[in-house]
Amino acid sequence: MRGHGFLTGAYIRGNSPLHKAPVGLKVIALLLISILALSLTSTIVLSALLVVTALLYIVARLPWSRLGRTLQASAPVVVVLGAFQWWLAGPVVAWHVVAIVLCTILASGLLTGTTEHSAVLDALARWISPLRRLGADPERFALTVSVMLRSLPFIVGSFQDVRDAARARGLEHNVRARTLPVLITTVAYARQTGEAMMARGLGDDDELG
Repeated sequence: MRGHGFLTGAYIRGNSPLHKAPVGLKVIALLLISILALSLTSTIVLSALLVVTALLYIVARLPWSRLGRTLQASAPVVVVLGAFQWWLAGPVVAWHVVAIVLCTILASGLLTGTTEHSAVLDALARWISPLRRLGADPERFALTVSVMLRSLPFIVGSFQDVRDAARARGLEHNVRARTLPVLITTVAYARQTGEAMMARGLGDDDELG
């Protein structure tokens, strides 16, 4: 499988202001960009927010190839979603939906590109720790998030690899050829992940309490 790290696990070392910013501040910025994009009704302002979010890649000193890979990887979903909204409600609504999705994806890419994976998980564990008195397990929560974040790029990568392989064999319109290998690969990946966690003593009955 190719390394599809556009969602997570794509940290790029650097000393930009965004790299040096606290994790909590960057998470709040991500939430604010997402909430702002969802609440805006002006097409011009929403478009400006999208441009500003993209330009933050320059502030973060992330390579433009990173931005290109992020857009390329999200293109199939964005195109289908935009086309559906265009057919359903017209071009203006379609652009609003596409811009909202792109703002969120690009902001997420900024977070993962300027923050080490372990730093994000440590921050999550710290934020959840006050709930320990209610029975929450911050470490287990962080581990669950880690597994989820590592799995998503793998599954998306599987879809893209299988799609390319099916196209090379002239089977791009064969639903079975494009889905069955992904299901098999995903199940195998899940089993390997579970076995690795069990080997480290995670997920045992006594561990689960």
